[in-house]
Formats: sequence, structure tokens, C-alpha cells
Amino acid sequence: MPSPFASSAALQQGFANGLNTMLAADRSLGVYILVLANAAYYAKLWAQLSPALSARHAELATAITDSLRRGKKLTDPDDDVLVFLKLHAIGPEHVKRLESRRAGPWDVMFNPIRALRPPRTSGMKFESLLRPFDPAGFHFNKSFLTREILWEGELAGKPVRLLYNKFPFARLHGLLAPEPVRELPQCLTPELHGWAWDLCAESGVPGLCLGYNSLGAGASVNHLHFQSFVPASPPPILDGSFSHNGGARPYPLPCRRFIDPAEAWFELDRLHRQNTPYNLVYGKDCLHLVARVPQDSIRLDASCRAYGWSEMAGAVTLFSREAFDGLSAGAFETELASFAP
Repeated sequence: MPSPFASSAALQQGFANGLNTMLAADRSLGVYILVLANAAYYAKLWAQLSPALSARHAELATAITDSLRRGKKLTDPDDDVLVFLKLHAIGPEHVKRLESRRAGPWDVMFNPIRALRPPRTSGMKFESLLRPFDPAGFHFNKSFLTREILWEGELAGKPVRLLYNKFPFARLHGLLAPEPVRELPQCLTPELHGWAWDLCAESGVPGLCLGYNSLGAGASVNHLHFQSFVPASPPPILDGSFSHNGGARPYPLPCRRFIDPAEAWFELDRLHRQNTPYNLVYGKDCLHLVARVPQDSIRLDASCRAYGWSEMAGAVTLFSREAFDGLSAGAFETELASFAP
């Protein structure tokens, strides 16, 4: 298949076609959860797939109940079983589409499905930016993830695997793993930093961005990957009114904008030597970098410990109606400021 990043039309069509095909061809819990969570981002897809998703939920609930009553071992991954049981407790009729609003310059989203995501390493104690790859842990070469692959091929001179994000929090959200068979840990190198920069520069998709979480900064998988997304409007961190973009408004925590990949790497290398966690947003010919305290810092409130590149870029996803309706611009800015190193 041609690259999904060849054009906006190719990415959008491939994204939708893949969800339709998976739901029709695969009756696993994982595929049901993935399609449900991704469809919630798009009104047209939600309307199109809701009847099939409702029917699939009923089938899966019956099959799981029957297996448990008979004492049969469930064959789906434990993570998927737990997420499905939570969805079943909520009730499929109560699962709704994503909602969003603005709070000052910030993007606020209500997405209760994402609250069901397993924490994996995003909830672990931070010790180092470099931790050896663990073949026994969760990674993108697991056989059961094959069904979740959107595309495989070569991008910017490297073999890559693009998977759907099972619990998306951005538009056209993918997990992009360069050279996955090398089983590199989630620790950026000069080579892969340059690759990410070139990919955004060469992409035929206007507005394509890559997010990156270091260990200790919200990374949930210790297998080298970026998160691709195409926002409907630029993330708040790109707003020209902020000081790091040349404006007068201060950002709530230190942020640096780079237009030269080599200069950006010098700063990344400094953070590596200091063992300082960070979040990145790559765009066309620029990089925004936020150095921050580790996710287990005692300075952070429990509700925001798992914040990663999206929140550092000014887009926060909330899981309760009360939090969504009540969050003010000032309250979110105070949360962001608590991450300043």
C-alpha cells in the first residue's frame, strides 16, 4: 500500500477503511475496543458503526459470560478482558462520542472511554530515561497486535509500523514504531530524532505532527515509538501568542521551540545527561520541547501524574462530566506550572 502520509485523503480514507474492515473480519475483544474508541472521534463513523458495535458488544458479553460460567479460560489478553468488563458495567448505551470545548487558549476534551486504558509504564516509578527493552513486557511486536496495524512500509528511509492507538486522544491518532524489529527502548537517539524531523518535513499531510513521551514523562510502552496525529487546528503550544513562538504571553511552564534539528538535539542530549524527562511535539520544520519533573514527583497531584505530550501541548482529556464542565483555564495552567523542573 502507498504511504498513508502521502496525502490527507489517503490517511483519512485508510484510517476509516481499516476500522470498518477490522470490525467486520475480527471478533476479538481488542478489535471491538479499538474500533469503539476510535469511532468516538468522528460523527460519521460513529453513526455508521454504532449498530454493529452494539451487536458485537452483546455477542461478546454472552460469550464471556458463558465461558466464565463453564470455567473455561478466556483467550483474550487480560487487559482487553478488564476493559470490556468495565465497558459492560457502564453499559454500551451510555458510551458516548467525544466532546470538546475551549478554556481560554486550551483544548479540553471529555472522553470517558480513555479512562479505561491500562497504565502500563506510565504509572511506574521513574529512575532513568534509558531502561533496557523487555521482550517479556508489552511491546509492538506482540502477535496479538497484528490485527491493530494500520500500515507497514518505508517512511523517510526506514521500515515502520503504524498501529491504531487503541485509546486515542487526538485526531487520526496512530502509534508509529520505526524499525520495530530492532526492539529499541523508548530512548531517543540522534538518528531517530532526525528521522522524525524529516518525516514531518516530507509528509504530504498538512498539519501532521508527531508526539513523543520520554520515560518518566507519560510513556506507557518501553519500545521506541512516536504518536502521529493531525489536529483540526494547531495545538495550543503552537499558538503564536506564546513567548516561545515570539509572542508576549508566557507559557505556564518552560517550553522551547527549535527550527534547526541539530540545535534541538544538543538540548535533548543535555536533558539525557541530566536524566530529565521531557515531552516533544514535532511539526513541519519545527520542534516544541517541554522539560518537566518526572511523573512520580511528589509535587504533582495524582490526577495529572500521567500527563504526557498532549497535556504539555495544551490539550487535556478528562474522564468525568464534572471535571469537563468545571475545569477553568486558570486551573489547568496551575496544573501545567506544577510540571516545571
